[in-house]
Amino acid sequence: MSVVSSTRPSAAAEAARSGRKPKGEGHSRRAEMLAAAERIFVEHGYEGATIRKIADEVGLSSTALYMHFADKGEILHEICRETFERLIAGNRRVMDEAGAADERLERILQAYIDFGFENPNAYRLVYLTRPVEARDGAQSAAQQLGGELFASFQAVIDQIGAEGRLINGDARLTAQLFWSGIHGVVSLVITKPYFDWAARDLLARGMSDALIRGLVRPA
Repeated sequence: MSVVSSTRPSAAAEAARSGRKPKGEGHSRRAEMLAAAERIFVEHGYEGATIRKIADEVGLSSTALYMHFADKGEILHEICRETFERLIAGNRRVMDEAGAADERLERILQAYIDFGFENPNAYRLVYLTRPVEARDGAQSAAQQLGGELFASFQAVIDQIGAEGRLINGDARLTAQLFWSGIHGVVSLVITKPYFDWAARDLLARGMSDALIRGLVRPA
């Protein structure tokens, strides 16, 4: 007498056939979800991005992704929060290092540039998201942590100002001029890749040097 097996395929086998990861594995893949969302937000725009697209990108069901994030606004907020926190942590590490204030300023500027070039999707979402989209997730992170990031940068400008070396004498203005100049280089290079740019390191170093010479007196 033949016996027909009633054993059901394993979750892993079912997932393999469907192209999705085994059920339960998604709980440990938050970073992968956020990285996929970065790519989709940039490629399709916030309005064109959907939970289903993000879930498909990482091989999950939409239901599994909803176990981590309530909606795509929360995903955008989390991307922006983590990005700001990484930038703030980098600034703090530099501020804790030994050396003159202007040396720390150069290292902070270079770290900001490197972050933008190495993480173009996160950078675009933090700084180049349209206002209508930012209200759905990026704006609150920018308000809460963007100010802290700028304050951590201005702290080194304040140190240079205390030495009487700011050419215009205004630490707040000087900090904004540095930020605007460096942001301009990073944002243009990552959003206009088709332009015949000079080498990135030369552009970044040239802008940094020009700003320092124009805004800070030599020691």
